[in-house]
Amino acid sequence: QVQLVESGGGLVQAGGSLKLSCAVSDRTFRSYTLGWFRQAPGKEREFVSAISVSGRNFNYSDSVKGRFTISRDNAKNTVYLQMNSLKPEDTAVYFCAARILSRVVTDATEYDYWGQGTQVTVSS
Repeated sequence: QVQLVESGGGLVQAGGSLKLSCAVSDRTFRSYTLGWFRQAPGKEREFVSAISVSGRNFNYSDSVKGRFTISRDNAKNTVYLQMNSLKPEDTAVYFCAARILSRVVTDATEYDYWGQGTQVTVSS
């Protein structure tokens, strides 16, 4: 069973930064496409970012482009999301996800494994 464990969430003021981490307990980590999604209260889960197996291809939602950076460390089985210039509308539970197939996609239904989420709250 593949397990994903997010960490790094918390409370931050608008304009601040946070770095989320997601540790994946699978020795085939380097073969997964990895993504970050978020879900705010009363809203549907939405795509934030994804990174390819090679780490050279990325995708970002328009709402975070230029502010968030996704990266992966295959030696540590970990994917990161650096979040800068945070806004109150970034407040949500953030989930990491892993996809067996190699294509970078934004559809949550295309991901096979999910973490439990970490809360990010941005105060104004």
